[in-house]
Amino acid sequence: MSKNLQIKKSNALVEAGYRLTLGEHRLLLVCLAKSQGQSLDDQTLYEVDALSIADLAGVTRQTAYEELKDAAERLFNRQITVPYDQDGKIPVIRRFRWVQQIEYVDTLGLVRFQFTAPLIPYLSELKERYTVYPISDVIKMTSSHAIRLYELLVQWRSTGKREVEVKWLKETFAIADSYKSISDFKRWVIEPAIEQINLHSPIKVRWSQKKTGRSVTHFSFSFTPKKNQPPHGIKKTVGKEEVEKYARPGESWETATARLKAESQIK
Repeated sequence: MSKNLQIKKSNALVEAGYRLTLGEHRLLLVCLAKSQGQSLDDQTLYEVDALSIADLAGVTRQTAYEELKDAAERLFNRQITVPYDQDGKIPVIRRFRWVQQIEYVDTLGLVRFQFTAPLIPYLSELKERYTVYPISDVIKMTSSHAIRLYELLVQWRSTGKREVEVKWLKETFAIADSYKSISDFKRWVIEPAIEQINLHSPIKVRWSQKKTGRSVTHFSFSFTPKKNQPPHGIKKTVGKEEVEKYARPGESWETATARLKAESQIK
């Protein structure tokens, strides 16, 4: 499977509140990558095999088998809390599950599952308000929080900066009742996530904290493309087709080219 296949999610889903293990993340990411260019639905029984995960994530087959089996046991009960409607415009609180059924086939080393109907609009036929990146940006990360944080950052790719409230971030990661100490939250969540992003993704992240009174209430992140490594599969010299691939909805080739150059993603 090509490592340049892309992940595409609505911004509302990127900012949704949910928690997944690393194996669950990889299962869903590989499924989305394999389905690139196809319309997803809640009737199809999608398949992800351990060999695909082992190949993309650079892990052993045994590790991939174990991750898939564990993901099959956990994913059915996972819930998502979305803060907006499917268009990402109207604030609402919606809760639904990722899958309506799931099975692990031990003899074949694969998982089969069906998405739930409420999830489909957040993954398929997206025309605006979405985040897209190559699966290779995150598939080798070993922190589930790193994958989530990376998505939250590349939402703001055009500015290279994002400030978030600590409380909001914990709710988004579905760990609001964990890490009561800010030092523990930084030590066990933020710092490992930044380390993984800087190691495996095409961006370099720096961060700082902001206080309100004596309490740390916000984290401020800034990120830039790594030197001599155009992110998201963009070549240094590209033609019109390549630029259009990364253009935003309604953005002309000329405007997209100028924006990408300003972001140092192409030269």
